[in-house]
Amino acid sequence: MASASPAATAGHPRARDFVALAKPGITALICLVAVGGFLLASPGAIAWARLAILVVTGAAASAGAAMLNHYLDRDLDARMHRTRRRPLPDARIAPSGVVAVLGLAFLGVGVGAAAVFLNPLTGFSIFLGGLTYVVVYTAWLKRRSSWNIVIGGFAGSAPALAGGAAAVGAWTPGVLAFAILVFLWTPPHFWSLALLLRDDYARAGLPMLPRMDDPGFSGRVVVVSAALLVPAALVIGLTGVLAWPILIALLALGLLFVALTAPLWRSVTRATARRGFIYSGPYLLAVVLLIALNAPLLRVGVPAGF
Repeated sequence: MASASPAATAGHPRARDFVALAKPGITALICLVAVGGFLLASPGAIAWARLAILVVTGAAASAGAAMLNHYLDRDLDARMHRTRRRPLPDARIAPSGVVAVLGLAFLGVGVGAAAVFLNPLTGFSIFLGGLTYVVVYTAWLKRRSSWNIVIGGFAGSAPALAGGAAAVGAWTPGVLAFAILVFLWTPPHFWSLALLLRDDYARAGLPMLPRMDDPGFSGRVVVVSAALLVPAALVIGLTGVLAWPILIALLALGLLFVALTAPLWRSVTRATARRGFIYSGPYLLAVVLLIALNAPLLRVGVPAGF
């Protein structure tokens, strides 16, 4: 039998439509960054119960913020080929206000539970991330400024702060340095995507890069932003929280990012833009995995990198 058309299924959401609203890939990455912050702040014995609460509350808040992003961007999503089949522009969930209510509920529960069951600073850190993503980035800057993703990138750094706060009740120097690295990772990740899909973003009228009408300049901006990840890794090392093999590996990951984006300096094509974007996600995942390996190395006496 032929599959039903979007119009025929409008208003009849499936479970996977609600899962999609939570942006599970981004939510998983947010939780991993929070775990990284937790492990950097407390590389000794891991408080597994606190870590579990951090992941659950962070996931709830991230899912809620994603739902609010879907709701606020439903008109933009309908104009982009990449996003037009999402549940709201495809009318599979109606009325769309249900999504806004769910988003506020999940975000509020995540922030409140983190504040009560962990500490107020953790709840505040998660709240800052949600506020930046929903209000500052989605509702304010996304449609108005080509620097939207730079300022909005703080939303990705907030989970690192939440992780540190959950572990020790404070934003330690190592956690702050890790948050800076995540903040600097956001522009080359999203700007590579913007170059790859610049016609799609232009169709939606979104300003995604400084001088988007000058691909050559924009390509060089991506290379420079990727290069900033190398000194960012050095800053983490300077705080004394990384075993030397982990620091070397982080530097190597950053240099590889630069090497993959370097062709954008000379020529901006779909192929050159795709390399940086495809690597950017695994790069951040690898950073968090290295931080997870860092704790046992420090416990067995491997010296810090500096």
